[in-house]
Amino acid sequence: MVDITNKYNTLREAKAQSIITFGNRKVIELIKENKIPKGDVLEMSKTAGLFAVKNTSNSIPDCHPIPIESTSISFELKDSSIEVLVNVKTIYKTGVEVEAMHAASIVALTIYDMIKPIDKKIEIKTIKLIEKKGGKSSYNTYQPKKKFNAYIFVCSDSISKGEKEDRAGKKIIEKLKSFNINISNYKIIPDEFELIQDGVKKNYLVNDMIIFTGGTGLSDRDNTTSALESLIETRIPGVEEVIRNYGQQRMPYAMLSRSIVGLYKKCLIIGIPGSTNGATQSIESIFPYILHLFKVLDGTKHEKGER
Repeated sequence: MVDITNKYNTLREAKAQSIITFGNRKVIELIKENKIPKGDVLEMSKTAGLFAVKNTSNSIPDCHPIPIESTSISFELKDSSIEVLVNVKTIYKTGVEVEAMHAASIVALTIYDMIKPIDKKIEIKTIKLIEKKGGKSSYNTYQPKKKFNAYIFVCSDSISKGEKEDRAGKKIIEKLKSFNINISNYKIIPDEFELIQDGVKKNYLVNDMIIFTGGTGLSDRDNTTSALESLIETRIPGVEEVIRNYGQQRMPYAMLSRSIVGLYKKCLIIGIPGSTNGATQSIESIFPYILHLFKVLDGTKHEKGER
């Protein structure tokens, strides 16, 4: 199955349709009057569809087991056909279009099985996706006329002395480039209060964001958070919460990190852990969604209903 561990839970919805046609026009009346020998066609097929939604991953190899939040199945009876509409919702990391289509097909097959003894010309004409919502495609990432510029600082006494190799900073660069962000500079510095603040003051005018990795722990030499805290003009606690929550779901020690995010003037300042996994997961947790911040800073009017 596709790896979805780095995806976000979002509200996802899908609508699917199936159409069953009959050669015998009397079938519709028999269904309405509940006179089909095998039983109540609509109730039985609806029940089959509900089971199908919840068991899709047991039938389709690449489908993930999904916590289904809501399923509705409705019927439109016409002169010689039935149109089935299935609507499925979940709050999860992947969509429910296959679940909706699976249900629509099973509803149609159930109707077929119950009607075929009295109508040999019954056909399943259509099984299709009508609509799907949610996930990455539903959230437009702000695209400016120019590329965003990012300056990366690695704050580490041991790496600056050449005792260790930097991996976190390089991983951040790799991740940011995948979001089409330009790396204006990359620098390794000791975890010194003044050097960290100078890194912001000397570079904020020509960069959209300055990212510091390292120095967010609890030791006496972890100065990054304190240095940025006294400089940042506007904290963004929601982003900090997301970083810690994302890390906590993967490793319990993430709760000890003092990641910090905020604004200095209109430059985004980010301080995240110095471990390779900590830095990587922090970037994964907030990009590209945090780029919406620049739309807000540019004063662009939001569409109705957008947050």
